[in-house]
Amino acid sequence: MSTRCFTMLKPGILNRRLVGEVISRLEKKGLKLIGLKLMNISTELAQEHYAEHKGKPFYDPLVDYITSGPVVAMVWQGDDCVTLVRKLAGSTKPSDAQPGTIRGDFCVHTSNNVIHASDSDESAVREINLFFKPEELIDWEDQAAIWY
Repeated sequence: MSTRCFTMLKPGILNRRLVGEVISRLEKKGLKLIGLKLMNISTELAQEHYAEHKGKPFYDPLVDYITSGPVVAMVWQGDDCVTLVRKLAGSTKPSDAQPGTIRGDFCVHTSNNVIHASDSDESAVREINLFFKPEELIDWEDQAAIWY
């Protein structure tokens, strides 16, 4: 069943000029990009996005990092999309992330994590609605989908 996943490439990916590499990995898996924008996140949006972490020691540094530069906000669609994107992203803790995953290849410090991916279908809906208006999502017909 086709589902959606919110994914955000954080400032470290943009600063290192790795946006195309990460998007390519998600496309090569067979996922369909239906929303994409380069944006600066306000402190208020960052706080709302990471609300479940409020009060934790990493909360303020996380908000500071995510608002320190532009991010690429994306919505991907595909069968079991959240699970697939999270496997491609790798473990949140870089030392646990397998080589070949995005975090395993491009991240050393958890505090400067390079990618965010929704952790459930419910979170995906909430996060997509925070960052995208319905008219900004384009569910196009994927002629290549039969090959995946």
